[in-house]
Order: sequence, then structure tokens, then C-alpha cells
Amino acid sequence: MAARRRSAAPHPVAPAGLLLAPGAGSSSTHATLLAVEAAVAPLPVRRMDFPYRLAGRKAPDRAPVLLAALRAEVAAFAAELGLGSERLVLGGRSMGGRMTSMLAAGGVEAGEPVPVAGLVLISYPLHPPGRPDKLRIEHLGRLHVPCLFVHGTRDAFGTPDELAAHTAAIPGPVTHVWVDGGTHELKRADARVADETAQWLARTFV
Repeated sequence: MAARRRSAAPHPVAPAGLLLAPGAGSSSTHATLLAVEAAVAPLPVRRMDFPYRLAGRKAPDRAPVLLAALRAEVAAFAAELGLGSERLVLGGRSMGGRMTSMLAAGGVEAGEPVPVAGLVLISYPLHPPGRPDKLRIEHLGRLHVPCLFVHGTRDAFGTPDELAAHTAAIPGPVTHVWVDGGTHELKRADARVADETAQWLARTFV
């Protein structure tokens, strides 16, 4: 069941595209991203890979490199559609979702914020497993757009209580969707994630 809070009137302009980034250990062909793309059709979707993955390396680059690659993907997608980035929804799984939220918020590592329509954050990595003291939340207070969080109730990267508490700092409207029993990988939940994403887009934008 989706737990919603801070509801707001639908955004006046529907997004013209959705850009999705993968988690640290996966690629643009991850099953969840493919399922989301199918569910939101005919909305244009761009699935990206980070440079380390394209180079055949397993270890992710540092955040500035990831963010620069993401910024370039956003610019290319917007140019391809002939519009500004403010007409795009960004998101992705785990690290990919975190990077899109950092890009939208801006800051020391991300530079100037990139205007976007909203964020879809699947299995947001609130902190490393077993390290709740190492929070990745510094930028959340600068997110003024609608945000969807789809999260497993057994995710080692952040419990539902932790995620709800820390995302309360987000000024924009936030929707939480809890997948009962789901771990960080959200195995066998692709259809649920995709359906919730499509429904959220339909509810949030006109």
C-alpha cells in the first residue's frame, strides 16, 4: 500500500520524458528499469549507463564523475526531445536514484541544480548496510519537486522508519510506497515497482 503525505495539486505540465539510472552493480538493462519503461509507455524513457560500467569496470567512480555523466545524459535527452530539463522526471535504482536526486538538488559535488519535474527513487540508499551513522541526506532539504520513494520494508540500506524520518526534510511533496518483505534488491517486485511508478506519474502530473 502506498503511504502518501504532503499531497499537492497536480503539476500543471505533464513530464515529457523519464530518465532512469541503474544501481552500482547493474546496468541500464536491469529488469526493474525495463519494467518501468514498459509501464509508463508511451512516455519517452532514456536508460543510461555510468562511465565505469561502459568501460567494463565494476567499481563506481566518485560522485563528481557520476554526476557529470548524469548531467550530460539529461542535457542530451532534453535536446533530443526539444525541451528543457524541467520537463523531465529523473530517477533510478539505489545509487542511480541517489545521483539523480543530488543533481536535482545541486551542491558542492553536484554543482548548480538541474531543474526537473520530479524524482522516482527506487531502493534509495539512505546509508550503507549496518552504518546508520553514515547518512546520505545532506541534499534532501533542497528538493522542491514531487518525489516518489519505492522501498522494501527489509532494506538494509534504510528502514521504513529511517526513510520516513529523513525524507521529512524534503520541501516538495513526497510519496512513499512500501514493498512488504522487500530487500534492497526488491526481487520479484518489478511489476509492483513499475505499476506504482506509472500510477504516481498519472496522479502527480496533468
